[in-house]
Amino acid sequence: MENTEKEVPNFEVIVLGIILDSTRKKILIGKRKKGEDAGLLGWCFPGGRLSPGEDIDKALKKKMKLKTGYSVKNIGTFFSRTYEEKPRIVSITFLTKVFEGEERPGDDFVELKWVSVDELEDYFNIPIHRKLKEFLSELV
Repeated sequence: MENTEKEVPNFEVIVLGIILDSTRKKILIGKRKKGEDAGLLGWCFPGGRLSPGEDIDKALKKKMKLKTGYSVKNIGTFFSRTYEEKPRIVSITFLTKVFEGEERPGDDFVELKWVSVDELEDYFNIPIHRKLKEFLSELV
């Protein structure tokens, strides 16, 4: 008897939040503490991995609050991608808006910083996808 089931790929899904301060034309990023991926990532957008069965919107809001101190409203999906160097990872980036809270780094973030779109590459160790940078530039 032939097995007709196809093997389902095992993906890790990462949700990321872009917190935009449109008045100052800045985006909030966080510096990760030393650890497993800290050398590769260093500075990054706040977010994290989803657990199996976890609601995407709830997970995004929880991770944003944990890492930045801010409660955010999810405006919507902004950008998604896979990574050539890590093909089993899919990231989904959301545009978010702060509605309450006080800025404070938490979880694996040791520092937060508001930067312009043009400054992002001065902080990030990995290249920012060209399309994401274009989308961000259009927002500010």
